[in-house]
Amino acid sequence: MNLLAEAFAWIFSPQRLTGSLPLPTAIAQHLAFTFGSVAIAAVIATPVGWLIGHTGRGRELAVFLSGAARALPALGLVVLLWLVFGVAFKTEAAVAAFVVLAIPSILAGAYAGIEAIDRTVIDAGRAMGMTEWQILFRIEMPLGLSLLIGGFRSATLQVVATVTIGAYIGVGGLGYYILQGIALRDFAEILGASIVVVALALVLDGLFALLARFAVPRTDGPRVRSAASTPALARAPQFSR
Repeated sequence: MNLLAEAFAWIFSPQRLTGSLPLPTAIAQHLAFTFGSVAIAAVIATPVGWLIGHTGRGRELAVFLSGAARALPALGLVVLLWLVFGVAFKTEAAVAAFVVLAIPSILAGAYAGIEAIDRTVIDAGRAMGMTEWQILFRIEMPLGLSLLIGGFRSATLQVVATVTIGAYIGVGGLGYYILQGIALRDFAEILGASIVVVALALVLDGLFALLARFAVPRTDGPRVRSAASTPALARAPQFSR
């Protein structure tokens, strides 16, 4: 309990507002890396996932790549890309690593959300004379939005935890305090910084949970099959709830 009290005292100490890296600046850096990386991953993965879900082509390859990317060790990937990019491009290397780690969840959420839609709804759209683009934008995207947000949620939690490792190559963020605490054997600093990271993750998770609830479209009847009754979702990577 004394260590926990010291950790909270470290967080709220006036000294956290000064120094080479004030705590608010570290939090801002952490969030900037998180949201920036997830945004880049979304631009890459979302259209590909929608295309796979709409056409039904490439799903096996997407599942394989998603599973393979999830198995990558985060620290090893960050260090590898840092060496590949060059030591002068540590920020670019870190962002590239975070993007690679965020893509699988977003890709799975995008194509699984469309594959989970009841096919009779799509057939009804075609019977009404809707084009494939109209079916994608007016039917599949809105009905698959909830699972896509689930993909964003999982990717964001993955990245917000991994950004901590980025401090190992000197990109700042809350991991800076953890590494500094390890070097100085300051356990209150290590625990305090860890608590802030956990708090950020919980806040972001709560925000995405609320967003997912409001993203479910209101319909007169069931339009999206449950994960248990949908083979595509049963085989796709699952998201944390």
